[in-house]
Amino acid sequence: MTEKKALSVRERVSNHRARLRAQGMRPIQIWVPDVRSSQFVTEAHRQSLMVAESAFARDDQAFIDAMSSEEE
Repeated sequence: MTEKKALSVRERVSNHRARLRAQGMRPIQIWVPDVRSSQFVTEAHRQSLMVAESAFARDDQAFIDAMSSEEE
């Protein structure tokens, strides 16, 4: 019985990506805001206050509620 050489992480990842490409897939990279950062929290709070204090706050919330409602 012959022993198979264990593949390195790099080889396994390469093989996995090759299989995905063969299926017509392609890799992409997405950068998103880090919601854990204090800067994000500060900015989100600042923006939410602006929305809440807006003359259109009631209409804006009504729109969000209408778009968020689940159909039964």
